Amino acid sequence: MKYISFVLVLLTFVSCKDKKDMKNEDTAIKVEQYTIEQFMDNEAVGGGSFSYDNSKLLISSNRSGIYNVYTVPATGGSYTPVTASDSTSYFAESFFPNDDRMLLSADGNGDEINHLFLRDTTGTITDLTPEKGVKSEFYGWAEDGKTFYFGSNKMNPKFFDVYEMDLTNFNSKMIYQNNDGLNFSSISNDKNHIALVQSLNTNDSDLFIYNVKTREKTKINENQSGNAAQDFSNDSASLYYTTDNGAEFSYLMKYDLNTKEKSNVLQKPWDISGAGFTEKGNYMVVYVNEDGKNVIEVIDTKTNMPIELPDFGDQSITSVGMSDDEKWMRMYVGGSNTPSNLYTYNFETKEQHKLTNVLNEDIHPEDLVTAKVVRYKSFDGVEIPAIYYLPHQASKDNKVPGMIWVHGGPGGQTRQGFNSFLQYMVNHGYAVLAVNNRGSSGYGKTFYQMDDLNHGEKDLQDCVEGKNWLATQPEIDGDKIGIIGGSYGGYMTMAALTYTPEEFDVGVNLFGVTNWIRTLKSIPPYWESLRKSLYLELGDPFTADSVRLKRISPLFHTDKVTKPLIVLQGSQDPRVLQVESDEIVAGVRKNGVPVEYVLFDDEGHGFVKKENQIEAYSRVVQFLDKYLKNEKQPIDGEMNSTEIKAKE
Repeated sequence: MKYISFVLVLLTFVSCKDKKDMKNEDTAIKVEQYTIEQFMDNEAVGGGSFSYDNSKLLISSNRSGIYNVYTVPATGGSYTPVTASDSTSYFAESFFPNDDRMLLSADGNGDEINHLFLRDTTGTITDLTPEKGVKSEFYGWAEDGKTFYFGSNKMNPKFFDVYEMDLTNFNSKMIYQNNDGLNFSSISNDKNHIALVQSLNTNDSDLFIYNVKTREKTKINENQSGNAAQDFSNDSASLYYTTDNGAEFSYLMKYDLNTKEKSNVLQKPWDISGAGFTEKGNYMVVYVNEDGKNVIEVIDTKTNMPIELPDFGDQSITSVGMSDDEKWMRMYVGGSNTPSNLYTYNFETKEQHKLTNVLNEDIHPEDLVTAKVVRYKSFDGVEIPAIYYLPHQASKDNKVPGMIWVHGGPGGQTRQGFNSFLQYMVNHGYAVLAVNNRGSSGYGKTFYQMDDLNHGEKDLQDCVEGKNWLATQPEIDGDKIGIIGGSYGGYMTMAALTYTPEEFDVGVNLFGVTNWIRTLKSIPPYWESLRKSLYLELGDPFTADSVRLKRISPLFHTDKVTKPLIVLQGSQDPRVLQVESDEIVAGVRKNGVPVEYVLFDDEGHGFVKKENQIEAYSRVVQFLDKYLKNEKQPIDGEMNSTEIKAKE
C-alpha cells in the first residue's frame, strides 16, 4: 500500500441538461465568464458531527475567507460561529458525546503540527495538546463517551503513540507505545485490542492486532498484499479489514479474534476503500472507489442488505455519517460540476433537509462543465484513465487550448469531484485532461505499482500521450497545450519541461518536488513509519539510488527548460520545502525563459486561505492567457497581494 500522498490534492445533477445533451464538436455554447473571486466565493464545508440531542451539527467552513468552525441546525437554518479566527484555520472534529462541548483542531498556517482544542459551553477554547512542536491526531471516542483516543509524537517525533484522554480532568495516559513504526487504525469498544498497520512497500502492508492487556501483537495477513484495518465489530469480537490478497482490487474481510478464522464479507469490481459500523451497530457504511467516483452503500447489518438512500439524480452521495442513536443521517451530495452540499435525513419521519447552498449564487449552474471519464493508450499499450473537462464554448470551429492536469502523490488519483480552480480554468476557455497516469491508485494493484522506481519516465510518457490524445480532439488547438500539477504533479510539470522540452507549451508548478535527493532526506520526522516504503518506491537517497534520483530531478537539468513557467509555493510547507521552488526558479531564469514566482508566507502544502487562493489562481490564468493563448490583455479582476511575496 503506497505510503501517503505528498499533497492534499485540490482535489451531477445540473440544470444544464439541455446544454450537456446538445454539446458536440460542431457547436459552441455561449457561457458567462466569472472572475476568480466569484469562483472562490463558493463555500467549502466539511465535517458534520451531530450534537448529543441531534439538534445541530458541527461543521468547518471557509465562508469567512479561512476555515472556521460553526454549528448549523439539523433541519436547516443559519450558521452559529464557534470560532472567529482571521489567521489560523480551525477545523471541526466532533461534538462531545453527552453534552455541547466540542473538539476542534488547528495547525500553524500549514505547518501540519496539529493540536487538539476543547471548546467548552462558555465559549472558551483550550489547547489540550499544547506541547510545542508536537503533532496530535484525533482517533475517536470511547464507547462510554467518557474518554477519547488520540495519537501524539511527543515521546518520539518519528512515531505516534496512542493515548486516552479523560474528559473529567483532561489528563491522558498512553495505552500503546509505538516503537516499531506502526500506524494506528482502530480500537475495539472493549478497549482490549488495537489494529495497527505497517507500510512495507507499494501494495505491501502488514496488519497487526495489539492486545492492550498482554502487549502482544498478532499479524493477520499471511501473504504480501495491501491491507488496511477498517473497524472492529461493535461486540469487539471481530476485526473488519480490506485486502487485495490474491486480487487486483481491495475487498472486505472479517477476522474472528477468538477463532482466528477469516471470511470474505464483500467484494466489488473496484477497490473497497473504506468500511465502518455506526454507533449501535445497526448499519455498516461501505465506500467504493468506482472509476474515480465515490459510491456508497449503507448496509443493514441484520439483513446484510443495502438500505435505500435518498435519490439525488445525477449527483452523488460522497460521504455519510450517523447520529449516535442512528435516527439521523447526514450526507454530502455533489458532482464534478457542483460543489458538495450537506443534507440530513431522518429515518423515522423520512424527511430530508438541505443545510447548505455552497455554490455562489452569482454562478449559473448551466455554465459549469460536467467531467467525463475517458481512456487512451500510452506508448506501450497500457490504457490510461483520465477525467476530461471540455469548455462549453469549445467547438470544431472555435478550438480552445488545453492543459494536462497531474495529481499529487505519487499514488494519488484525480477523481470526479468539484474543483473551483479547475472550473475557473475551464470557464475561461481551457480544456483540462486530468491524467491518472500509471502509479495512480484506484485502478488495481498492478497499475498502482507500475511507476515504482521509474518516476519521471514512464509516468511522464503517460502525460505526453495524454497531450497527444488531447491534441487530436476536434475542439482543441493542438499547438497550445500546457501541463499543470501540485506536489508530485508539480514535479511532473518540471519533468515535462526538462526532459520533454518540446512537448508542452507552458508549465504550472504548484509546490512541486525538483530535487528528489533533498526531499527524500528531509521528509517530516512523523513520516518515519512510511520511510522504508517511500524509499523502496522512489529510491533511497543514502544509497546508489541517489544517482538515479539526481538524474530524474529537474533542478540539475534546468538548462533544458525552454518554455514559460510559473511556480507557486507556500513558505510553511513541511513536505516540499520552499528552497525547492526558489532554486528551480533561479535555475530556469538563467536560460532567459519567462518565469513567474508567487510565494505565500502563510501557507503550507496547498493553499487554504481564500485571499491566497484568489491571488494564486488568478495569477495562473493570467499567465496562461499571456503565454498559451498569447493574449496581451490581463484577465479581469483585481489581485490583492498583501499576503504574498511575488518574486519577479
